[in-house]
Amino acid sequence: MDIEEAMRRALDEARTAASRGDVPVGAVVLHEGRVIAARHNEREATSDPTAHAEVLALRDAAAALGRWRLDDCTLVVTLEPCVMCAGALLNARIGHLVYGAADLKGGATASLYNVCSDPRLNHNPPVTHGILGADSAALLEQFFADRR
Repeated sequence: MDIEEAMRRALDEARTAASRGDVPVGAVVLHEGRVIAARHNEREATSDPTAHAEVLALRDAAAALGRWRLDDCTLVVTLEPCVMCAGALLNARIGHLVYGAADLKGGATASLYNVCSDPRLNHNPPVTHGILGADSAALLEQFFADRR
């Protein structure tokens, strides 16, 4: 599976989150070109502030591989990770981060902060941004417009 196909899968996850009343963010983890985890935000469903799509997908990927180091995996997420999620992907030693839409209010990998390239940290994965970013942004914009 290529990155754009993975992002389409993450967008499907994001739509599931929206249909359940949660902010439409979806994430998938790729290992050797195949999806080993796919999740969406579940904060509303679980009343858990840490139930972001990225964190849930990282947990599932680690369980699928039987190890916490995900240095040979790619995390594909529809929205730029927040500080918590950026920290989680660094702690998982993710091999590559790919995201769609920038998060100008909370993004921690380029927009507000750049956690993934801080030389003081022990892991700095490559980051690719903007993959189907317009699609991701449109989904978020529609979700919040519907709530106003």
